[in-house]
Amino acid sequence: MPYVGAVEDFRTIRRLGTPKQVPCVAQSEEFDVKWYDKYCYEEFCQSGDKIAEVWAAAIQEFDYDWAWVQIDDCFEFEPLGIKCIGQKNILRATHGTLPEGQGLDLLKKLDPLTAGRMPEKLKAIRKLREKFGDTVLITGSCAAPFSAIGLMWGIQESMMMIYDNPELLRESMLVWKDFYKRYLKAQKEAGAHAIWFGDCNAFSGLLSVAQYEEHILEITRELVQYAEKELDLMMWMHNSEIQVKHVLSHLPLGVSFESIGPAANIAEIRQATKGKQAISGNLDPIEVLWRGTPESIAAEVKRIMSICKDGGGYIFAPGEMNPYQVPAENMHAMMQTAKSLAKY
Repeated sequence: MPYVGAVEDFRTIRRLGTPKQVPCVAQSEEFDVKWYDKYCYEEFCQSGDKIAEVWAAAIQEFDYDWAWVQIDDCFEFEPLGIKCIGQKNILRATHGTLPEGQGLDLLKKLDPLTAGRMPEKLKAIRKLREKFGDTVLITGSCAAPFSAIGLMWGIQESMMMIYDNPELLRESMLVWKDFYKRYLKAQKEAGAHAIWFGDCNAFSGLLSVAQYEEHILEITRELVQYAEKELDLMMWMHNSEIQVKHVLSHLPLGVSFESIGPAANIAEIRQATKGKQAISGNLDPIEVLWRGTPESIAAEVKRIMSICKDGGGYIFAPGEMNPYQVPAENMHAMMQTAKSLAKY
């Protein structure tokens, strides 16, 4: 059940302190919609009322310490004319891009209070905050500027701009930063405590640390600092990172938490970041949570907690989104085991 002091525990972790208990969460929207079995995902993702309804029920059933109003990656891209496709219980994804250079003028005027499905997302955040107050972490979302360019113009095009047109890369990242400042403010005013901050195109399999530091870090940091310092939003970075040196390259951003991918050596990451950066992760949502048994899941939860819990600065979570095919008994096993080990 939601507990008094949950959001304060997240804030303590943000400060690299030891909370009363380890918050336990799951990136579970696809699973939750299927478990709830009242709407398909396409219905769910278009209605703030339905988003709030499903999350409220799932929080009560599985004892999540957050409401993860991430939904899909398309909210800010659909109003720019980018084709986005979803079907039944498969969440929407961008399915096409704009020609390089197009869309920036429209982006400069894009209003998150009125454009596309963004008002429905804000409604869901508002309703969940009204229901749960500070007993669960209400978590909105946005992409980081570099990853947004990849979704707008294509991943290959965004990567090549590092070499061929760094001036356009910087200019477009600045436009995205300004839009995201408006979007973050709208989510904060709706009631979000935190933001799931996706920058998967900056993953170590795509960029070197040197490229990240030269072309991406500065503008990303400006956005993070606006959120963290001016809005008091807890920024939760996610690019499913697995390499220690890349995680450490994110330290200057000043995010509250970083989500660690399932392929990482969590002991190495924990040793390198302890006292420097709060982290979450990194249970494997496919091989362990979906394909495992309650017994094997419990064993993996215990292993990760034994590595990460001591000394605070840690949130229990899978390393990626949970497939909708996860059996409910497996989700119960993960959350119940984590909760049984959560208190300090």
